[in-house]
Amino acid sequence: MSADGPRLDGKVAVITGAGRGQGAAEARLFVQAGACVVITDVRAEEGRAVAAELGDAAVFVRHDVTEAAGWETVTRTAVASFGRLDVLVNNAALWRTAPVDTETEESFALLLRVNLLGPFLGIKAVVPELRTAGGGSIVNISSTAGLKGLPGHAAYGASKFGLRGLTRSAAVDLAGDRIRVNSVHPGVIDTPMVAGALGPERGERDHPRVPLRRIGRPDEVAELVRYLASDASAYITGAEFAVDGGLTT
Repeated sequence: MSADGPRLDGKVAVITGAGRGQGAAEARLFVQAGACVVITDVRAEEGRAVAAELGDAAVFVRHDVTEAAGWETVTRTAVASFGRLDVLVNNAALWRTAPVDTETEESFALLLRVNLLGPFLGIKAVVPELRTAGGGSIVNISSTAGLKGLPGHAAYGASKFGLRGLTRSAAVDLAGDRIRVNSVHPGVIDTPMVAGALGPERGERDHPRVPLRRIGRPDEVAELVRYLASDASAYITGAEFAVDGGLTT
């Protein structure tokens, strides 16, 4: 991760699913850029470890994004710990694949709850604090599966296309409060969530279907998220950014 780039000095961010993978990379880069972060995850041990690594600039909250009461705890913790809230990164997600004709109702509903209802609840929870701060930035982590149809992604794709739509609508609803809402669409990224699909070599090998011919790194997604959280992107809202090595070009 680069020490250069937009600064986040004085900003306070909530990053969900930050116990590992992209979320952890985002938390590390945010702190490096001067922010304080509230790390949330259902994986308490991993989340606490990342927070401990980042020291006084981070706190951890065990958090199920599908529960509204948990979101209230997260926002209260941000304000109690750091005095304000400026940024929400809706990073937590669940990835499962199945053809549409064999997908189950239970799995479909679960992915919608985690990947779409969770960000919706998060936006509702943080808006009052962002208004108090005079504005802010919400970054929703969608997917290339939210930009194009992929085999076996009926449930996951539906949730990520839904998050794309939520982003656009929320951006319009909240623009008057100077709250910006944008979506990031990672492609094949070397994270624990997709480790089984990438195989044992993971980031050490090329990926023939990606125009750049390689798997992406979590820090490459984090750099874009930092930009969207920063004042450098102050005139950007309702936009969609693919981080996919050209996969959806």
